[in-house]
Amino acid sequence: MSFDANRPDLTIGVLGTGAMGRGIVQVAAAGGMNVLMMDTRAGAADEAREFVAKMLTRAAEKGSMSKEEAAAATARIKVINALTEFKPCHAIIEAVVENLDVKRQVFGELEGIVSPDCILATNTSSMSVTTIAAKLKTPQRFAGFHFFNPVPLMRLVEVISGLLTDEWVCDALVTIGKRMTREPVRCTDAPGFLVNQVGRGFSLEASHLVYEGISNFADVDRTMRDVGGFRMGPFELMELTGLDVTQPASILIYNQFFQEPRYRPNLIMQSRYEAGVLGRKTKKGFYNYDAEMKPIVAPEPPAPTARPDSVWVSSVETAGHKALTELLGKLGANIESGKTPSAKALCLVTPIGDDATTCAVEQGLDPKRTVAVDTLFPLAKRRTIMGTPLTDMAYRDAAHGLLASDGVPVTVCRDSPGFIAQRIVAMVVNIGCSIAQSRVGTPADIDKAVTLGLNYPNGPFKFADVLGVERIHRVLTAMYRIYGDPRYRPNIWLTRRAKLGVSALTNEP
Repeated sequence: MSFDANRPDLTIGVLGTGAMGRGIVQVAAAGGMNVLMMDTRAGAADEAREFVAKMLTRAAEKGSMSKEEAAAATARIKVINALTEFKPCHAIIEAVVENLDVKRQVFGELEGIVSPDCILATNTSSMSVTTIAAKLKTPQRFAGFHFFNPVPLMRLVEVISGLLTDEWVCDALVTIGKRMTREPVRCTDAPGFLVNQVGRGFSLEASHLVYEGISNFADVDRTMRDVGGFRMGPFELMELTGLDVTQPASILIYNQFFQEPRYRPNLIMQSRYEAGVLGRKTKKGFYNYDAEMKPIVAPEPPAPTARPDSVWVSSVETAGHKALTELLGKLGANIESGKTPSAKALCLVTPIGDDATTCAVEQGLDPKRTVAVDTLFPLAKRRTIMGTPLTDMAYRDAAHGLLASDGVPVTVCRDSPGFIAQRIVAMVVNIGCSIAQSRVGTPADIDKAVTLGLNYPNGPFKFADVLGVERIHRVLTAMYRIYGDPRYRPNIWLTRRAKLGVSALTNEP
């Protein structure tokens, strides 16, 4: 099929003019394309066109485009009132309600209106592209074209091929996406595509560990910001998105994957969803909100003033021993050098994946004096510690006081394989590797999609390479061994690269 996606008179149709639809209209018009826009609700398309015109004018005022360019872009936008008026379009993007029957009906009608070489694309975020296209006469020209909200600010667009989609269709959509100044990534049809699949690792694992009583919402968010380097913690992000969006999508992805354990939702999310406690939009979610819609979060209590008389650091984890010993030296701790701790020393261990209990038992340490410290991540902005169920509070407070003595905050969680950050990041990595292993997307595109679509500090594969592929694999292996839950089983992509000692980005020939 000869389809010129760079033709100057390219006409794009946009059906549905809500937040997503009007954003698509804006970037298409700004990209030099003619746009026909329609909404089934009377007056909605006209309202959306006025909104887009204001946004283009504002862009000109800010200097991101000239006044002439803004005026020309606005002039390229036309409101239509019937599906039949989409006939001149070279491509149509649907952004209507996430309902399979509605989408199928719309595309069934459009198929008989537009020319045979007009591309039909859906902006669905969670529905199967193949399923939507299944009843079309020409599913080969149908694809997913998934933008992110707000469209003008979020540069990413996922280009998704269904089972029967022709290659030229996705090639054309990539070009159209670039003309819209978006960053396209390619993937094949799969539940959640790239971004929403990986995002489950962040939100679901956080929910699981709070449900298990390991930590609380605020401490998880603080840890993932300060330790993991994320712009927002998982609960802050779900508060912003709204559980009315996150929870149904989580359940849909879980069921579309035939209840794959990695995507298993959690009761913490479900109960709030059912109660209508959805986040900022309901002024109550994981957090309560004040009159200015700022979350009400109790300040962190001051660190204990206690310090241990002496500290012994386990050398089982060489890198952890080195990092923690260097820090303790700077903090002026009395560090014991013997192979075993003295009778009253605070015993610090640095597990990768294991919990404090496992370390104490396997290393023959007194569980009453054992405290674990997370050294997989840098210790500069926040430190995370946990004791065993038998750890004496005096020893835990002494460890807390010592590690916070330079003003760096310390989060104390209950005993858990992988602490907080280890287990959440490991799940993000594992899901990314699962996507690559199934050839839904390339490692490079998955990393690109996650950093642009979710604003993570690293994509799954970059995270694995920065922290160590073998160490991430050990976190998952330990969690799988201790919990016995198949959601933690390491993906074979990660396992092979850990064994070979190569980058997680390594593709097979």
